[in-house]
Amino acid sequence: MKLLNTIDSPADLRRLQPHQLPELVDELREFIIQSVSKTGGHLSSNLGTVELSIALHYVFNTPDDRLIWDVGHQCYAHKILTGRRDQMKTLRQLNGLSGFPKREESEYDAFSTAHSSTSISAALGMAMAAKFQHSDRCAIAIIGDGAITGGMAFEAMNNVGIYKDINLLVILNDNDMSISPPVGVLNRYFTQLMGGSFYAATEAAKNIAENVLPSPVIELAKHFEKDVKGLISPKTLFDEFGFSYTGPIDGHDVSNLIKVLQTLKRHKGPRFLHIVTKKGHGYKLAEADPTLYHGLGKFSPEEGLKSKPAAKPTFSNVFGSWLCETAKRDPKLIAITPAMSEGSGMVDFSKQFPERFFDVGIAEQHAVTFAAGLACDGFKPIVAIYSTFLQRAYDQLIHDVALQNLDVTFAIDRAGLVGADGATHAGSYDMAFLRCIPNMLIMAPSDENEAWQMLVTAYYHKGPASVRYPRGAGIGAFIKKENVPLSIGKGNILRNGSSTAILAFGTMVNPALEAGNRLDATVVNMRFVKPIDKELIIKTAKTHNLIVTVEEGTVAGGAGSAVLEVLAQEGLTNPVVQLGLPDHFIDHGDVQALLAMNGLDAQGIEKSIRKRLEKKTGQ
Repeated sequence: MKLLNTIDSPADLRRLQPHQLPELVDELREFIIQSVSKTGGHLSSNLGTVELSIALHYVFNTPDDRLIWDVGHQCYAHKILTGRRDQMKTLRQLNGLSGFPKREESEYDAFSTAHSSTSISAALGMAMAAKFQHSDRCAIAIIGDGAITGGMAFEAMNNVGIYKDINLLVILNDNDMSISPPVGVLNRYFTQLMGGSFYAATEAAKNIAENVLPSPVIELAKHFEKDVKGLISPKTLFDEFGFSYTGPIDGHDVSNLIKVLQTLKRHKGPRFLHIVTKKGHGYKLAEADPTLYHGLGKFSPEEGLKSKPAAKPTFSNVFGSWLCETAKRDPKLIAITPAMSEGSGMVDFSKQFPERFFDVGIAEQHAVTFAAGLACDGFKPIVAIYSTFLQRAYDQLIHDVALQNLDVTFAIDRAGLVGADGATHAGSYDMAFLRCIPNMLIMAPSDENEAWQMLVTAYYHKGPASVRYPRGAGIGAFIKKENVPLSIGKGNILRNGSSTAILAFGTMVNPALEAGNRLDATVVNMRFVKPIDKELIIKTAKTHNLIVTVEEGTVAGGAGSAVLEVLAQEGLTNPVVQLGLPDHFIDHGDVQALLAMNGLDAQGIEKSIRKRLEKKTGQ
């Protein structure tokens, strides 16, 4: 790493000679492989952007010129080149580096990006700010071919094209992948663009021509060049949006990439550079299976990922198994995902029922309204979506599903804290933002068997219904696989105790039960966030002095607030302790450590209750 170890900022990078850069490429790629093998993280996507990261910082005056990475998980090379090489050993760990660009972390992270399709909008805002400030700085959006399918990217491009005097460059990193292979017409269009040769930089020849040829000949040459380019790739969609399109070019040819970027840097207006890269480039195992090596834990770089003995099934596995079993019985079941088939446990379903499986790409809003249209005509759509991504379809959830009381089931994965991906991916808010929507049924399972029961309940419920469950495995509960719905809105008393009652939701049931055993407290598995079990809450309040609510979701407006509303409606004045996620964003780290830090493990629940009981005794 003799070159890489000399680079603590892009200024150091720019002092290298062009002929040294291929060596730096090799060192940086090897460093990423070795680093991620020790910490885990996103590997394939970052191996594909090594040359691009070097070229961007070599050509542009960062951080004055703004780089916006979209999706942000492809930013590791960028982080290493901007003074964070030695911190990579803390990647995605508590108090360590984020796995995504983060404004609070570095001045080189111009915009925090972890959800997709936001970069062009943000870059336009920055380019417009530069114009207002009479600055020549450039705003550069680097967007993946999966992310550009998101509707927001097209909204931004539609807006960009009318401004001809801004300094904006959009770089499409086309690797024919998002997390899974991308879908839809746009991906086929990119393939058509690649039907010709790579577009090469001929800047030296242009410079000579401009020095020796009369201007009419130069103009003729420019028209000829444009026509020849048109033979290589037809009039592009991006030209029609008002961009000056260049490409496609080889994103792994760092020398040519630098020449093209230097040319584009000298121009103004909306420019669009199409580069083609390979996800996992330079590491044969990742090249062979980029999806497997997309996001991973620690591994041996020499041996790669090895299959491990089957562990407890994850909640996603439970959902996938339930989905296949139910589809066998009901031909009207349709499964929909916004580009999360692997993460949501839908791979087996997609193979067994390909005609009823729809991966709509990174398009959460479309996924929900597409499901609404199916429900209007008698089908039973299941939308499998991460909690954090459901936020992106909130209007569709209200306007297109709930308002019409349509029969759509939402399987909400990654509810609660998610660990290494941090605040951007935590499912902290779904109980709060779903609870206020009329017609919505909301359930939170305490274990794998209950997840199965609740999926059955949601499916046979007439109207919008949701089941929210966490990432990873549960307690290892035996799954009965019965096709019998639960009684709607009914909780379950797990333990009868003395004067304190703990009302627990979802994943908090088991630590609450452990704390309840130590405190001799009543413990209730509430099961339903909406409709909440009013009868059980009232009965419990009348027979206990202290009510404690526990949830792995935001306290503000969450399930505990629903309990408070019932007590207020009945005029019951029991003291209530609300335990849950606090009113601030929780950073990345080990899930169990984060829960403990926020008082949501058994010890933390017990401590909070004892503190309140001591306070009451002291009064």
